[in-house]
Amino acid sequence: MPQVTRREFIAISGLGIGAGAWGASSLANDENPLGKALREEGVVVKTPTYCEICFWKCAGWTYKDEQGKPWKVIGNDDDQHSMGRFCTRGTGGLGAYTDDSRLRHPLIRVKNGDKQTFREASWEEAFDYIAKGLKKIAEEHGPEHVALFSHGTGGDFFKTLLKAYGSSNITAPSYAQCRGARAEGFKLTFGEGIGSPERLDIKNTDCLVLMGSHLGENLHNTQVQEFGEIIGKGKSIITVDPRFSTAAGKSKYWLPIKPATDIALVLAWIHVLLKEDIYQKKFIAENAIGLKELQDEVKGYTPEWAYPITGLKPEDIRTTAREMARYAPKTIVHPSRHVAWYGDDTQRMRALAILNALLGNWGAKGGFYFQNKAKVPAYPHPEFPKPKSTWVDLLEGKYPFANSSPASFFRDLALKQEEKDPFFKGWIIYGTNLIQCLPEPEKTKEALNNLDLVVAIDTMPAAITGYADVVLPECTYLERYDDLRVSAGRKSQIALRAPAFKPKYNTKPGWWMVKELSKKMGLEAYFPWSNIEEYLEFRLGKVGSSLAEMNKIGVKNLPGDNPLYRAEGEKLHFQTPSGKIELYSKTLKEAGFDPIPKFTMHEQPQKGFYRLIYGRTPAHTFGRTINNPLLNEIMPENMLWVHPAVAKEWGLKTGQYIKLRNQDDVVSNKIVVRVTERIRVDCVYMAHGFGHTDPRLKRAYGKGADDSSLITRVKIDPLMGATGFRGNFVTFDFGEGV
Repeated sequence: MPQVTRREFIAISGLGIGAGAWGASSLANDENPLGKALREEGVVVKTPTYCEICFWKCAGWTYKDEQGKPWKVIGNDDDQHSMGRFCTRGTGGLGAYTDDSRLRHPLIRVKNGDKQTFREASWEEAFDYIAKGLKKIAEEHGPEHVALFSHGTGGDFFKTLLKAYGSSNITAPSYAQCRGARAEGFKLTFGEGIGSPERLDIKNTDCLVLMGSHLGENLHNTQVQEFGEIIGKGKSIITVDPRFSTAAGKSKYWLPIKPATDIALVLAWIHVLLKEDIYQKKFIAENAIGLKELQDEVKGYTPEWAYPITGLKPEDIRTTAREMARYAPKTIVHPSRHVAWYGDDTQRMRALAILNALLGNWGAKGGFYFQNKAKVPAYPHPEFPKPKSTWVDLLEGKYPFANSSPASFFRDLALKQEEKDPFFKGWIIYGTNLIQCLPEPEKTKEALNNLDLVVAIDTMPAAITGYADVVLPECTYLERYDDLRVSAGRKSQIALRAPAFKPKYNTKPGWWMVKELSKKMGLEAYFPWSNIEEYLEFRLGKVGSSLAEMNKIGVKNLPGDNPLYRAEGEKLHFQTPSGKIELYSKTLKEAGFDPIPKFTMHEQPQKGFYRLIYGRTPAHTFGRTINNPLLNEIMPENMLWVHPAVAKEWGLKTGQYIKLRNQDDVVSNKIVVRVTERIRVDCVYMAHGFGHTDPRLKRAYGKGADDSSLITRVKIDPLMGATGFRGNFVTFDFGEGV
């Protein structure tokens, strides 16, 4: 394998644009009898799918006209995720297929003297290169020195490949940067997490508290629809947010909290519930331990104590606490999803879990329901080889409550650590742009330069593909079969994704890549099926269905559902050491952590600086959709929210372009200003995912500012490794280019 002493970023613009061969089978294929039968029924063909634009994976139908051209994507009426309706992003999914900036051919990095570039390669050549590189790493270091970063459905096949190769070092950036602290905080309290999608019975709740959850902007489909239902019914909504968000505009109470003081507010709410004896006493007496310790801990956390910390008036804290208690147990304090903020995130989630426990909503109608999940047998394969070391071993005692591997920690293991050489020698990166999604991008670039092999699998030329040795172009989710969607919810339900179109260019589905690569590596025994149809037929046959049936219905409910809510007087058992809800955690105490969350004041911005807050937009999923021709038209760039008092001080006006400079003198791309009273004076806000650096992304290139580039200080949660990004501060830069 050619040795690259320095892996430079290469813009893939102009490469991989030749005509390509068609790939996997699809319903559009003339030889497919089902496709032919459907066409004969009418002038349009509909194909079942589930969306890949975000993790919600709503099931729906892809329609094309009599010429075979894309027409629309809509929800499947029987799907518990979409409830028959797709969100803005989902209906824009056709743009993923039509985007002319897509990757088109396998690419291999080549070095001629001091110059590096990519050249088009055949699939055979690309697989030979990868197999040779992986075998070399295994022989010289061991297979555990290769890691997989994965985000998306097709990544599951690559996980199987890596385990078969002999490495269990698999990570998803979403764990440490999004949902992990929530999962561990709730496990420490209730003994289990709350699922994905979350087990929230919003449609039946009487009081919904949103704290870091921006319904209407994050577009988690089921929740947004149910949120609309309770708005229409006049239910009580409390929103805690430094911004007057979309959700705040629909709320009975808006609490414009000072950023980084959330735990103080939650502890004050708990104080009010206990002090005024308005918590769910019977539920707690039967199902929880540690009430006395909790009462002792929060005695001093009065609303008056919280006022100078949070900026929220004591009467507002008391009023909203009483509002929650009034409707309990049909009250939900939403645990949010992206919860990696300040470095104490697991304890903040613990505090939210304790608050929900006091409201008695676990297993209650209008609270957290009990999920059902279909049991679909896996396709059998040989037992995986046992790795010499695992990600748990690599942690060496750090983050004792991590139940998955933090992605940034994996990144750091590709850096030189004092006298130690980098541990990782190879990365396989599926569907995740590590340059933009990991904090401290310069560290990521340094890590990439240290690796012997980097393989990137993507549909688009995201920045990470410019650092790869081999780029494998995946066809979009509308052009491929994938594994079944088997996710938890109110029903035990499965959904099928089938190809509506032939793969464009020379792109292929992830399952096909893995199948072919396994042959090159001598691992084909782990993929004993001949094609994806055989694989799916096996799994579906085990639950009494078939591809023919699923292609007609898209979604199927399976028998065996358990009740969603606890019965009156039912004794619950929790998967904690005590078998009870643990308001006081001996497990944390024994590990040297606070058994009950405490508040610690975080760093505040210096004069002339403002806390950088970022968030979601209804039009886009992170940075993945910015170049989508349909969704880009809705929102081509992000805006910087600035309070009028701040704008007056700096002479800023709406529509003006400005750059931002953070506390470490990193300067952003230019971004357009929006002066608004809908944000506090001590922070600024922008939507995440903009400011792409690859010119091949012709709609997204250079549009807006990339918040990730300004996140140079990261607060690590000592319990499970969450990477908190909200400790960064910015000021305004009027330099070159604005």
